Amino acid sequence: MDHNTALLVIVDAANVVGSVPDGWWRDRRGAAERLRDRLAADGLAGHSGPVDIVLVVEGTARGVEPAPGVRVEAAPGSGDDRIVELVAEAAGRHRLVVTADRELRRRVTDLGADVTGPRAVRG
Repeated sequence: MDHNTALLVIVDAANVVGSVPDGWWRDRRGAAERLRDRLAADGLAGHSGPVDIVLVVEGTARGVEPAPGVRVEAAPGSGDDRIVELVAEAAGRHRLVVTADRELRRRVTDLGADVTGPRAVRG
C-alpha cells in the first residue's frame, strides 16, 4: 500500500470508546482493544480506498498492541496533543480524525484535516 496516497485515519480511542455508555470505564484497555479489533476487521465504513488507521490511546489504555491494519500510538501525555502532532506530521496527506471532541476538531481542522464522529467506526 502506498502510504502517501492512502487515507490516514486517526482515531481518538478515548473519545470513541466513551461515546457509548457500555461499561467501558471498568476496563479502559479492554474497551480500546475491542475498538482496535473492530477497526482491524471493518476498516472505515463507506470508504472503498486504501486506509492507514492509527488508534491513539492514553492513560490506562496504554499498552494496547497493534493489530494487522491498525497502528497503535500510546500518547505519552494528552491523547489530543498526540493526535494533533500526527496530523501535523502527515501534512500533504488526506487525513481524517475520528472524534466528537469540539476543541480537538478545531485544532485538527486548522491543520487541514477532515473530521468525523465516532459513529463512523462504532458500527
